[in-house]
Amino acid sequence: MSLLPLDDPEFRRDPYPVFAELRARRSLAWDEDLGMWLAFDHRTSNLVLRDRDLGRIWRDREPAVDFGQFNLIHRNALLEMEPPDHTRLRRLVSVAFTRRRTEQLRPRIAELAGALVADMRAAGSADLMPDFAQELPVRVIAELLGIPLADRALLRPWSNAIVKMYEPAASIEQQQGAERAAAEFVSYLREIVAHRRTSPGDDLVSALVRVRDSDGDRLTEDELVTTCILLLNAGHEASVNVIGNGTLALLRHPEQWKALAADPALVPVAVEELIRYDSPLQLFERTATDRVRLPTGVVEKGQKVAALLGSANRDPSVFDAADTLDVRRADNPHLGFGAGTHFCLGAPLARVELQEAFAALLTLPLTLAAPPVHRDEFVIHGLTSVPLSVAA
Repeated sequence: MSLLPLDDPEFRRDPYPVFAELRARRSLAWDEDLGMWLAFDHRTSNLVLRDRDLGRIWRDREPAVDFGQFNLIHRNALLEMEPPDHTRLRRLVSVAFTRRRTEQLRPRIAELAGALVADMRAAGSADLMPDFAQELPVRVIAELLGIPLADRALLRPWSNAIVKMYEPAASIEQQQGAERAAAEFVSYLREIVAHRRTSPGDDLVSALVRVRDSDGDRLTEDELVTTCILLLNAGHEASVNVIGNGTLALLRHPEQWKALAADPALVPVAVEELIRYDSPLQLFERTATDRVRLPTGVVEKGQKVAALLGSANRDPSVFDAADTLDVRRADNPHLGFGAGTHFCLGAPLARVELQEAFAALLTLPLTLAAPPVHRDEFVIHGLTSVPLSVAA
């Protein structure tokens, strides 16, 4: 029996009471059903993310003949690599995907968020998820990559299908859907890359096509395609779910909403708290490349260990009043963007995106119009529907 009641819809909706109970008894425990160690507290999870003998070791999904494109995009992904391959690829991508490029996007992101909010205000009602939370990050990443407007509706369904493979018990239908989406996404991006080689523009794909390091090394086509897919899947999925989870949390804590609306300068601090309070990614898995001794257990070579990020981010030994939403929380070492070698490359973009998203939403007088609907998943934690009324 698994330590985590993954079949319980209430746990998938709100895992934090179970996390608190398990974390109070142990910081690290073996889960027989999942076949891995689970780290519950902040200290152990942080060590799991940072220890160089705990690697992100990709093993092709079997049977490999059925998952050729899904395996291809993971085999060449930064997220699934360790040094020296990870070092080389991250260096190349970082040359093109700079903080300066990200910050230059802020005015455009604010413009996009403002337009979506204006539509919500004019309609007098909205569903936060399709009308804003899902729409804004897709528009941002599509513009960053230079995806034609007519094709942008393809991106989120592809991403949604692929990330379902990360759940502990993905169904046959979900696995097949992930492979189809991966194949279509890879094929589409190969066409985009081929076009940018002959007709470059002022977009990230063109920059990645051009980039070379000091040794003359450059991205392979598979690495380039995979990097674009990772930016969408990992980047926009996180932003979508922080916007959804965070807005719902603020609506359920109206005093926090009022504090933010009264002092928009708090928004950057509040964004970090919203990431901590209801984490969009609940589990990040590693594999021991050597025997690793953690504070309360030993992970043998070849064994898997997962940092439970949502549990770590509610650890009362690190966060005062850890189960309380506090938009003024300044001391906030959350693990929402990971840590160590695999700290999220897209964190600067996500922060700009989230800051502008909440700055725009806070201008609206919003109330819940109906109960929200949660995603029926554990690893990717979020919502599918948040019906809202927008007062005149």
